[in-house]
Amino acid sequence: MSKARRYITAGGTLACALGIGYFMQAGAQSPAQNATAIPGPALEAPVEITQIELTSAGAVPPMTAPEPVALPATPVTLAVAQDVPLTDTLPEEEIAPSFACDYIMEARAQAAAMVEVTLSAPCQPNTNFTLHHNGMMFTAVTDDQGESTLTIPALAEAAVFIAAFEDGEGAISTATMDTLALYDRFVVQWRGGEVLHLHAFEYGAEFGGSGHVWANASEDMTRALKGEGGFLTSLGEPNLDQGLRAEVYTFPTGAMLQDGVVHFQVEAEVTDANCSRDFEAQSIATGAEGLVVQDIVLAMPDCEGIGDFLVLKNLFNDLKIASN
Repeated sequence: MSKARRYITAGGTLACALGIGYFMQAGAQSPAQNATAIPGPALEAPVEITQIELTSAGAVPPMTAPEPVALPATPVTLAVAQDVPLTDTLPEEEIAPSFACDYIMEARAQAAAMVEVTLSAPCQPNTNFTLHHNGMMFTAVTDDQGESTLTIPALAEAAVFIAAFEDGEGAISTATMDTLALYDRFVVQWRGGEVLHLHAFEYGAEFGGSGHVWANASEDMTRALKGEGGFLTSLGEPNLDQGLRAEVYTFPTGAMLQDGVVHFQVEAEVTDANCSRDFEAQSIATGAEGLVVQDIVLAMPDCEGIGDFLVLKNLFNDLKIASN
C-alpha cells in the first residue's frame, strides 16, 4: 500500500469514530433530562379509549406448487454420428510446387581440336562460374537466361569439362578429341586483369611482324587447318578484377608443310594491383612429352615501375617443326 493511501484510510477512520461518539453521548441521556430541557404548558388530561375491537385479515393458504410435467410415453432416442473406421493408408501430403533448376552442359568436338561447351543453368542468370579442364581454369559468366557458350582448346583426348558455381552447384560434360595429337598447345593462366601475355614468334618473326601471334594479333583456327601457322585463344571474363584468365597458343605441328622453329616469350605487366609484391601464375604445355605444368612466382618491381613489363623468355622450350 502506498503512503498516500495510508493517509486517506487513517483520516476516514478518525471521522467515523467522532460521529459514533456523538450519537452514543446523545443516546445516553435519560428521559427525565429530556423532559426538563423542553419548556412549555402543562400536559392535558389523558384520553380514555374504549370499545377496542381486534381485527385481522383472513388466512391466505399457501400457493400450491406446480405439478411436475409428465415425461412422454415414447422413450427419447439419442442419435450420434457413426464413427469412420481408420484405414492403414493415410492421405498423401500434397506436394508444394517448386521451380526446377536443371544444370545441363554439353561438349562437342570441333575442328582444330577445339571443343564447343554449352551450359544451361536457369537458376544462375548473370552469374560467375569457373570452367575447369585438365588443370586449366578460367572464370566465365552466364547470360540473362543462365546460359553460356564457350569455345575451348582441348588439352586431353578424353576431355572432361566441369562448370562450378560459387554455391557448390555445377555440371560436367566430356568429349573425345581424336585430332589432338596433330596440335601442340601452350597455356599461361593467372588471376586478375590484363597482366600476362603469351607471344609466339613463328619462323623467325619480329615483334609486330607477320608470324608474331599474340592477343593483339591472335589469328584464327583457319590458319591452323591450312597448315600455315598457329592461333591464340583468350579465355576468362576480362572485366573481373579477380577473375581467372588464360591464354592458349595452338600450333598445328602435325600438319605443317614447312620446317622451322617457334620461339616463345611471356610478358608480365607491372600494375598498381601487383607492384611491389609476388605475382603467381602457371604454365601448361602439351605435346610429345605429355602434359607439363609449371608454377610461376614473379617478384614484381616497386610501384614506380607501373606500366613496365617483365619478359620471360625461357618459360617454354622452342618448338621445332619438321615438315610432313
